[in-house]
Amino acid sequence: MSRIGKKPVPIPEKVEVKLDGRNITIKGAKGVLCRTFHPDVNIAIDDGQVIVSIAKKDKKTNALWGTTRAHIANMIQGVSAGFERVLEINGIGYKAELKGDSIEFNLGYSHSINFKLPEGVSAVIEKPGVKLLGIDKEKLGFAASTIRAFRPPEPYKGKGIKYAEEYVARKAGKTAK
Repeated sequence: MSRIGKKPVPIPEKVEVKLDGRNITIKGAKGVLCRTFHPDVNIAIDDGQVIVSIAKKDKKTNALWGTTRAHIANMIQGVSAGFERVLEINGIGYKAELKGDSIEFNLGYSHSINFKLPEGVSAVIEKPGVKLLGIDKEKLGFAASTIRAFRPPEPYKGKGIKYAEEYVARKAGKTAK
């Protein structure tokens, strides 16, 4: 049994949850999120909580059970409080500049990299990096991982783009004899 799937998801006061078959729509102060879930997972709203259960017990459905509950909890948190992801840019001459709905990165290449932000994700440039904001945790995480992939942190000098909470194991360079 899924330990995560068994827990009900509480619905905050200012959040409205609508259930239409397998489709769930969640409205809150920050926006609206909609999603369709697998037919083997049953979703019900009862006493200000979203309860997730499964139709049959097998390995695949147990995995879907916990995943579905986590998606619903993330949707509720997204529309009520939102999510943020902070990326740090380390390196001499490495910088980011916001231009409309895209970010221009100068990361030591011979050219600049323009990244168009996905719909629903906004950015704030602050030293020493970029803060991404949004209500959809998946879109936000995908945008952050795409930006990090432009110049991943290297272990010798720590140059590159890394998550704020990420630890980069440093290596000693070559030593002269």
